Amino acid sequence: MPRNTDKENSADTKFVSFDSNPVSGMDRTFAVLDLIASQPCRVVDITKALKLPWATVHRTIKKLEKAQFVMRDDTTNRYEIGARMWYIGSSYLSNNKALAASLQYLASANKIRNADVQIVERIGNFSVVIHAEKRQNQPISKAQYGYHLPLHAGSKSLVLLAFSSPEFIDGYLSQPLNKLTPKTVTDPARLREILDDVRQNKFAQTFADVQPHTGSMAAPLFDEQDNAVGCVCFVYLNSLASNDAALEELKQNLMLMSHTISSDLGWRP
Repeated sequence: MPRNTDKENSADTKFVSFDSNPVSGMDRTFAVLDLIASQPCRVVDITKALKLPWATVHRTIKKLEKAQFVMRDDTTNRYEIGARMWYIGSSYLSNNKALAASLQYLASANKIRNADVQIVERIGNFSVVIHAEKRQNQPISKAQYGYHLPLHAGSKSLVLLAFSSPEFIDGYLSQPLNKLTPKTVTDPARLREILDDVRQNKFAQTFADVQPHTGSMAAPLFDEQDNAVGCVCFVYLNSLASNDAALEELKQNLMLMSHTISSDLGWRP
């Protein structure tokens, strides 16, 4: 899975938080993997983020490296997710029903244009792109497969947060939230209003809250039990933001795609 290498995802960024200090060996291992998955880290970065002794982190890292769960970049001395984790992740994707239904839809969806198409899931405190396709000519950064964002930034994140449990939402909004751009909403009260609107309309649209030159719109994917199992997201450039007709066409295609895939997953509104 491609890693995030942008400045806002450097090791000093406070995107990842843990409710308590991991105590047991397995808890420590999972916490280290979770942290490295979000951002490449040095051993010292991990000790600071998880408040663990250096020797404990070093021992855990070396075991993970030997088993190929992580690997070290010799230039930066930062540890990154290794090949064995990709193997496990690829097994998950090969059995992902929402992704399979989305790929089947996209294979014959010729009307989607002027945007990059993403299939996204919530993993912990992040929205993670598990599939991406270009449906426009200009390159858009931060729209590729594997890219992840905090759950308060971008339309896809807001959709996934809105349809999470009330307990998860309360916990997420109680922590400090970073601004990716000046337009990123971080006020908990305002975010709750936005999430209520997203739940009511089953749709979210934002602009310039992830990066200044892009906007996005997203809609949830539901299964047969009315659970939101992911979302579809269209990411577009600034040049499209003032084109109301093009945006309306995108929205219609987005809603059709989300409803069709949800129906294929057994959802009955």
